[in-house]
Amino acid sequence: MPLPLDPVIANIIPLLPLREPATMTPQSCRESLRALAEARKAVPPPPVDVASDIEVQGAAGKLGARLYRNGTGRAPTVIFFHGGGWVAGDLETHDRQARNLVIETGAVVISVDYRQPPETRFPGAFEDAFAAIRDVVARIGDFGGDLSRIGVAGDSAGGNLAAATALACRDAGIKLAAQLLVYPVTDVVGSYADATENAKFPSRTENAEGYFLTSETMRWFAGHYLADKAQGADWRVSPLRAKSLAGVAPAVVTTAWFDPLRDEGHAYAKALQAAGVQVAYHTGEGLIHGYFGLGDASDAARAEAQRARADFRVLLERGV
Repeated sequence: MPLPLDPVIANIIPLLPLREPATMTPQSCRESLRALAEARKAVPPPPVDVASDIEVQGAAGKLGARLYRNGTGRAPTVIFFHGGGWVAGDLETHDRQARNLVIETGAVVISVDYRQPPETRFPGAFEDAFAAIRDVVARIGDFGGDLSRIGVAGDSAGGNLAAATALACRDAGIKLAAQLLVYPVTDVVGSYADATENAKFPSRTENAEGYFLTSETMRWFAGHYLADKAQGADWRVSPLRAKSLAGVAPAVVTTAWFDPLRDEGHAYAKALQAAGVQVAYHTGEGLIHGYFGLGDASDAARAEAQRARADFRVLLERGV
């Protein structure tokens, strides 16, 4: 039997945002996530030697980014994409996640602020993410300095971008050492509104509401990201629909048990394994979507996130 919902997290859920998609706007969505980050400022962030704002090249111009590192020697380099349903999230909302990546993997981390819908719809975020990776690879001497130890990482919609760009890197001949996919979006066909598609992933019904991220909120996010529902079949937004996953970078995939995205994340882990890709999979029992950001409050969330980052570190250190 899976573990029950972590009681600490059960008490936190009523305090979390994004619970009213019927009245939510892109601006209110962004503001609510920023407010959540702001409310935690009384707790000092995990310390790193360097946290400096920089720019990287996007698909249509320069993008804001933040470089984090400890020490000055050669190190792995990780390009990190924040979550927020493609619509929201930024460098501030995911500052602590980036810092924890540095501390627990020893990598230089570049967090990228990609363009967001509805101002820039699909495939804008994907194109920015891939352009940012290419820019970091081309300037690797400015970052970790080791072409054999480059990884991508992201949570939720950011995990979607990490998974899709890992495929694009394979096709472009860019060698990645690892990908860390944290409760990723992997299949947007039907935009979470099609009963036949939803039936393939029981967690969309089992966890449709009551656990922070809801299925209705996912429909809201998909509706803002995609200009046309038919785009959901494109592997750049639904990597589970890619013709082949063979040859993509080794992966660490995490899901949360009480998350509508649980089953599509698990399906992606299984599909990677079936394609011969090395995968470490973490089920996130007792946890909800977003638990990587709840480690300060929940011991269970912190421990599960640390296990995933430890696996990611092993892959990065091994290199390609």
